[in-house]
Amino acid sequence: MVSVLYVKTALQQVIAAAPDQRGRSVAAAVACWLAVTPGAALAAVRLGGWERGPLVHLVAYTPYAAGLSVLPLLGALGLRRWKAAAVAALSLAALTSVVLPRALPGVAADVGGPRLRVLTANIKHGEADPAALVELVREHKIDVLAVQELNAGFIAAFDAAGIGAELPHRIVDDPAIYVNGGLYSRVPLTDPGIHQHESGFTQAYATVTLPGGAPLVIESVHSCAPLSLADVPCWFAGLRGQRAATSDGPVRLLMGDFNATLDHGPMRALLATGYEDAAANMGHGLAGTWRPIDHGFSLPPIAIDHILIDPRLAIREYAVWPLPGSDHSAVFAEVSLPPV
Repeated sequence: MVSVLYVKTALQQVIAAAPDQRGRSVAAAVACWLAVTPGAALAAVRLGGWERGPLVHLVAYTPYAAGLSVLPLLGALGLRRWKAAAVAALSLAALTSVVLPRALPGVAADVGGPRLRVLTANIKHGEADPAALVELVREHKIDVLAVQELNAGFIAAFDAAGIGAELPHRIVDDPAIYVNGGLYSRVPLTDPGIHQHESGFTQAYATVTLPGGAPLVIESVHSCAPLSLADVPCWFAGLRGQRAATSDGPVRLLMGDFNATLDHGPMRALLATGYEDAAANMGHGLAGTWRPIDHGFSLPPIAIDHILIDPRLAIREYAVWPLPGSDHSAVFAEVSLPPV
């Protein structure tokens, strides 16, 4: 209510500054359209998949824009600017329609096979607390852990903290570069490999087989971040280079730092191949997984870490847990595998 009154008061102050009635009318129209246009533009970009350049960053905050888009609508209604109110209402409806479904409570499903507990964690160039991550693995009985931004120092500290006792099997790419990834597992990892992007980012993958369950290919995803305008082509290429879901090939699960939200066009295109997002599936799609902690500014968290399952899998549980030392949270899911 305070925010609504603030917007309405601000618009009224702009109008009151006009010298006469006609001037006030023009000022009211201008003020309303200035308030309404940003939300309408973002809705168009989001629906059209037109994010380019700096718009990539703005689209990441679509859920927040959806919540705030009610304010221009109320302001326009209060000032009886019906055309502006109509545009604001359409913008609100458009943004809400794409954001709300991921927050609706889901139902835990089961496809009849064994269950696998998986966790993904971006450890921020090895700065995360290795003991805290081992404790998460131990406390929540994790079967497979995907890690991004590994380095030699963290690998050694992770071993010293006891990860080998919990997850004795592993595949880790060259620890000399932070863009690598790794998998740690309670059960043997077979057919391991490294999926390398044109950008140089690498993703470890392997097959996990549980008794009574179909073999599952798991990949630790780390896609290029759009930190600057120059990085945006790399960002697009990284997301487009992810392996598509199939209905008749290997059963597949992707988890890691996608550096993209469910509102980004390339991410939606990947989901359109058949994947389901575990968070959205369980009604937790608005839970943020990343926030800047050392950039000299504060922004609300956004969901860029994901667990994607192909159509033959189902989600039983989902959670996001803090990871001390990292700007990412750890993301957990319990997955139901198809039987053999």
